[in-house]
Amino acid sequence: MMATTLHRGPDDSGDFVSDRWSLGHNRLAIIDLSANGHQPMETADGRYTIVFNGEIYNFKDIREELIALGDKFISRTDTEVILYAYARWKEMCVNKFNGMFAFAILDKESGEVFIARDRIGIKPLYYYSKNRKFIFSSEIKAILDHPVPRTLDIDALNLLMRVLYIPAPKTIWQDIYKLPPAHYMRVSAAGNVSLTKYWEIQKQPLLTDKAQILAETKRLLKDSVRLQLVSDRPVGIFLSGGIDSTIVTGIASSLSKNISTFSVGYEETEEASKYNNDKILARKTAEHFKTHHHEYKLSAKDVIDNIKKSIYHMDEPISNHVQSVNMLLAEHVAKDATVVLGGDGGDELFGGYERYYYNNLIEKFQRIPAWLRNSAVMKLMFSIAGKAQAYELFQTRAGVDRYLGFFAKKETLVRKILTTKYNRPAVTREYFNDLYFKNVENNFTCQFMRTDVYSWLPSESLVRSDKMSMAASIEQRVPFLDHRLVEFADRIPVNLKLGRKGLSVFSVGRKYKGKAILREAMAEYLPTHVLNAQKWGWFSPAAKWVRGPLLPLMKEVLSPDYNKGTAEVFDFPALQSMLDNHINKKTYALNELWAVMTFQLWYRKFMKR
Repeated sequence: MMATTLHRGPDDSGDFVSDRWSLGHNRLAIIDLSANGHQPMETADGRYTIVFNGEIYNFKDIREELIALGDKFISRTDTEVILYAYARWKEMCVNKFNGMFAFAILDKESGEVFIARDRIGIKPLYYYSKNRKFIFSSEIKAILDHPVPRTLDIDALNLLMRVLYIPAPKTIWQDIYKLPPAHYMRVSAAGNVSLTKYWEIQKQPLLTDKAQILAETKRLLKDSVRLQLVSDRPVGIFLSGGIDSTIVTGIASSLSKNISTFSVGYEETEEASKYNNDKILARKTAEHFKTHHHEYKLSAKDVIDNIKKSIYHMDEPISNHVQSVNMLLAEHVAKDATVVLGGDGGDELFGGYERYYYNNLIEKFQRIPAWLRNSAVMKLMFSIAGKAQAYELFQTRAGVDRYLGFFAKKETLVRKILTTKYNRPAVTREYFNDLYFKNVENNFTCQFMRTDVYSWLPSESLVRSDKMSMAASIEQRVPFLDHRLVEFADRIPVNLKLGRKGLSVFSVGRKYKGKAILREAMAEYLPTHVLNAQKWGWFSPAAKWVRGPLLPLMKEVLSPDYNKGTAEVFDFPALQSMLDNHINKKTYALNELWAVMTFQLWYRKFMKR
């Protein structure tokens, strides 16, 4: 298991073995590079032993509190702080930690193991518990080093083909689970497992004082960046053309004059040139803040040659065509930095995605009398505006169906991908409804954004950031996801986040900027070329590559002969037709084709020994 996960910690390795438990750890040394940071780490009395992945940013404050209570420390690490915090406060210690973490602590006296994951789910943790075996790891591939059954979870497959990722606690394998964010678990000496949720965003009255909102947003973000710059290894920033990473860069530059920034672009081919807008904006931002800027240029061949490697490091077949780009950027960054800060989470907290604005428009639209909403005239207006597909969504009531209307593939499309034997249309709705929508709030836009923080963010975005950066042995930190800022942002009124009252369903795509209150609060850190720019996502020319250099691999993989085990899972004639139509530009099917390609490559790697 330790050999399999060595990339997560190449600086040092250690293990602890008893008659009942064994703990292993690979260390990526960030704080206190001395041998005092070696793990597994024990308390002085030998009762507790810890293995830990992540960072506790407020560890110095907690350390001082523990010293005042009589504890003695031999290292400067946050690991030792967690260990003694648990020895003194047991499970309540997690409420004191500001950071990203997954850790396990063995109590030799009781034989129990305590395992916890951070509030937002920035650091991953997986486990297998069956037949008196309990196995856990930061990566699933290490669990698979044991002779556990490699059985496909058909419900998880259906989730994947609809939302392109698998939300916690499921994984693609039966009997292997994600420990959900903001949970801890106890594993008794007898092997009994219990899970407890220790945190969630509390629904509190919305704030009304705009001046207070602006000031507190600025204070919390500056403090988060300050805390997350602490490192005994070189620190850099993933800089895109967006406002979130620009804000992080601006704050960091005000705190240190030795900031390195990193961005990525594509070879200037006809198919890739328009995808370099992000790199161009990042370059201007780096010049503005006078950072030590590094640009990396990727070709289609670079990405294609590394697709299989990135899928291996992801463990699960999450479908996102930028994950190879994430990994290659991290590999370049590793030459100059061991820690990087990113802008993850800003969109989910402050309303950066158009889906939030559309949902808010739907809320207002549904105040119109039903006879007018459902009229032929209204339907014609949507059609003329080129929003005919949105008309049906605008009729959907608040709840799981509207949420999945933005996220999930239409059933007519999924039926072209999965065979009847493997297609379970009800699974995704039931799964999301049970987890997030048993109760529907009056302010559904706020609930929508909160659901993204609970589901999409940890199970797709953050796990991709973690796995692709750790594949290159670097640690990515996310200042926007300081839990204090997450809790505060939830209390900001939606209209202050979304802004642009004059937009409508017919114009939002052309003019939407989003994150209005964030832009206003952090304006001093936003150069004009970023402050006034509309929302621009981070894309790759993957759709065009499918029609060119990626086509041979796509054709090879979209065949029933590629994996015998999936020959009856997918409707391969329909997929071939879908590919042909994408090549001929009759339809756009990048996400569907990429999902199946990812699954096929994953299956060959992981389901065959």
